[in-house]
Amino acid sequence: MIVKKFQGQTEKEAVIKAKEELGSTAVVLNVKTIKQRGVSKLFKKDVVEVTAALEENDFINGMKDKKKPKQTSSINLVADEKISLPKETDVIEKKLDSLHSLLETQIKSSEEKRAEEEPPKAEKEKENANFKFLQLIYKKLIDNEVDEIYANQIIGDIETSLKKEANIDSILAGVYQKIILKLGQVKTIEIGEKTKVVFFIGPTGVGKTTTIAKIASKFKLEKQARVAFITADTYRIAAVEQLNTYASIIDCPVSVVYSADELDECLEDYEAYDLILIDTAGRSHKSEEQMIELGKLIEKVEAYGDRFDYEIYLTLSITTKYKDLIDITERYKDIKEWSIIFTKLDETCALGNILNMKLLTGAALSYTTSGQNVPNDIEIINEQGLAKQLLGGNS
Repeated sequence: MIVKKFQGQTEKEAVIKAKEELGSTAVVLNVKTIKQRGVSKLFKKDVVEVTAALEENDFINGMKDKKKPKQTSSINLVADEKISLPKETDVIEKKLDSLHSLLETQIKSSEEKRAEEEPPKAEKEKENANFKFLQLIYKKLIDNEVDEIYANQIIGDIETSLKKEANIDSILAGVYQKIILKLGQVKTIEIGEKTKVVFFIGPTGVGKTTTIAKIASKFKLEKQARVAFITADTYRIAAVEQLNTYASIIDCPVSVVYSADELDECLEDYEAYDLILIDTAGRSHKSEEQMIELGKLIEKVEAYGDRFDYEIYLTLSITTKYKDLIDITERYKDIKEWSIIFTKLDETCALGNILNMKLLTGAALSYTTSGQNVPNDIEIINEQGLAKQLLGGNS
């Protein structure tokens, strides 16, 4: 892992310098403004400093490519913008909050704790400092309930790319970057030219209805969007009343459907709206009949593809056991291209299942909720904050 800093009068200028030296695959880890001090501030302007990282193999391949005839290309900043931190935060220099000091403290006492669980390739020499750092990071991931398979993959990827006796900064930066890349690009609901129909699916008791109300409130209050509700949840007692209560507060219409055939009229009624949110029943993922009914609802909207766009969000509780989450997602495998919402983050301190389910299903992550307040207590997944929490820092 190669980690270097570049300065420029603007962020774009500094990023271009990083790209020129490290290549187009370099990833920006941090952006900050350096203010001039003392007498210098009278004569010099503030500069922007970018910290960028690159795998050594990518750097070597980039050097080989420079020897080949140049082709016209443009600089792509999308990846950098995606995983760069807010300007006021310096991940490398602050060493992911308390994690750096935690590692140093634990390393001093590691000789007395040989019995601790070790990461992959435990046969490596214990004198290797890289091994000691990676061992503690591995344990931190396991403590946060990251599945051993994925923790091993992350540590293994970093271990093979590190120089002998790398420092803590390089190791942390590498693991941090690897986690962010594995979390992938976040998927959120966007309003387009066609009316957007959004299905919320998932097992009972995960908070779908409340989540729908939060999303509707955000679009209604912040984007002045026209939002309508359709509920197919006629199984749960008071489900319709609950959605009606939310709808009356934010002034949105509600329709109830008992079968897929009744959906036609609702779609006709709400075609002029920006967003139609469909609350499906909190079905048991083990009920074949209910899963077939859900498929028919989705097929009905799919048939209106010339007039409506649609998306599907699988709502899961972060407090559900990983083994049960695997079973749930397996049952929904025939429902194509869903993204994942995680609820009840306020009820746990271990967030490893978010990374686990992303890597298990390949589905995009979207929103998280952390309470019952509407329209608050919902946010788009913050990859940087989640990566820091998985490593033992603060989000």
